[in-house]
Amino acid sequence: MHFPTWIKDAVFYNIYPQSFYDTNADGIGDLNGITEKLDYIKDMGFTALWLNPFYESPFNDAGYDVTDFYKVAPRYGTNEDFKNLCDEAHKRGLKVCVDLVAGHTAMECEWFRESAKAEKNRYSNRYVWTNSWRKEYPDCIGGYGDRNGMYLKNFFYCQPALNYGFYQVDDPTWQLPMDHPDCVDTKNELLRVMRYWISLGADGYRVDMASSLVKNDPDGIGIKMLWNEIRGIFDREFPECALIAEWSYPSRAIAAGFHIDFLIHFNLSVYTMLFRADRNRNLCAFFEGHTFFDKDGNGHIDPFVQEYLREYEAVRGKGYISMPTGNHDFPRISYQRTPKEIETVYAFLFTQPGVPFVYYGDEIGMEYMADIPSKEGGFERTGSRTPMQWKKGKNAGFSTCEDATKLYLPVDENGVNVEEQLQDENSLLNRTKKLIALRKSSKALSADGGFELLNLKNGGYPFVYKRFTEDEEYVIAINPTEREDYFPFEQDYVAIVDSNDDNTVADGKILLQPASYVIIRTK
Repeated sequence: MHFPTWIKDAVFYNIYPQSFYDTNADGIGDLNGITEKLDYIKDMGFTALWLNPFYESPFNDAGYDVTDFYKVAPRYGTNEDFKNLCDEAHKRGLKVCVDLVAGHTAMECEWFRESAKAEKNRYSNRYVWTNSWRKEYPDCIGGYGDRNGMYLKNFFYCQPALNYGFYQVDDPTWQLPMDHPDCVDTKNELLRVMRYWISLGADGYRVDMASSLVKNDPDGIGIKMLWNEIRGIFDREFPECALIAEWSYPSRAIAAGFHIDFLIHFNLSVYTMLFRADRNRNLCAFFEGHTFFDKDGNGHIDPFVQEYLREYEAVRGKGYISMPTGNHDFPRISYQRTPKEIETVYAFLFTQPGVPFVYYGDEIGMEYMADIPSKEGGFERTGSRTPMQWKKGKNAGFSTCEDATKLYLPVDENGVNVEEQLQDENSLLNRTKKLIALRKSSKALSADGGFELLNLKNGGYPFVYKRFTEDEEYVIAINPTEREDYFPFEQDYVAIVDSNDDNTVADGKILLQPASYVIIRTK
């Protein structure tokens, strides 16, 4: 299989379009706003963008409910605006990957309206329907339209599942096999959508709920077949196009043909363990998600090591793992953390193998706004979707909208912001920029560099590991506790290349201050 040449050196910036930058004063971010900020994104050191959905939608799930896959929602601009965004990004050497909602549509989508009619038509099997309004199936919704059946939802009730077929058919009166012509037509429609946005300049796709398309597929054989077929087509037609999964099982996603998968939230993942675990759920929390780090050093690194290494070994040389700083589904990484603690987390993330993703605003430590009213199906996720804070004052520079009630979400006008942090060489923004630059400067710290754990004693405190190639080598030590800690280290080294505190290497040990890190070049 072909592998896009640019991915291994990529550092992604994830943009929630409605919250990034508003150019027409309507209170909602737009595509032209992203275009205006491309120089900022490039200057930070990012090489690629991932844009959350911008398609036409009723926005019951913030755009993950699509009515027209071929049209930019008017609140974001036009298809021409998207093409211009891609053109301008490419001039700056930036790639643009877009969200692909492959498993479902909005109920308002014309395909679904036709599918819900009693009479047969070309869209009758575009979605999964039972054959009776009384015949229930897990996640089925009844009482909609004139059709005698219940439709299968893919997430919210308003997101009917597209029909790519059942791998195992238990009831042939309504469950169609994957090779049924109507299921093949659904797949071909997906390919048409993908080809369309590539024709306008897209460089790849992050696929929402990528494992959800094939139904009754307990061993994942059908979904693997489907995506590998699409990967084969892309290898021939668009060999430089990236396929990024929201699967949370990199070993499965990469085997299914994806280039990158996020090790995040659908399963008991190391990402949740490390950064957002709740003590009451008895999860390992090496960095103790809801109470800063594990300040008392009571967590243990073993659960991380076991799951991460299993996934890492399974995908090495075939694809990449990503553990992002966050995204639209999580409380922000800054929640109950200081800038110093956030930077220590970033030192960990930017020196791991795989491909880093930074959620907009995380580079300045934007706050998670807890307990704000839900917006567009966000619920508790809404607090991570607030407008980008560009400068202090009116609307934090996000919009010139005069009526604050029209803003997409509330904005902290006196909070952390880009303008002030750009002027402070020790700000989180500039420290993040430095970490990105260090990663990009080194083959050892790149996606393909070697990875070896050096400390599993004392619960893994401090967390110490090595990144290496034949020609260069780095040792990274992370101390997430609020106490001073050390690691025995008698190796010769070239230099301490980065540290967020007065950490030292002397007397046969690395001495680490509380909540700190050090990156040492040893070759």
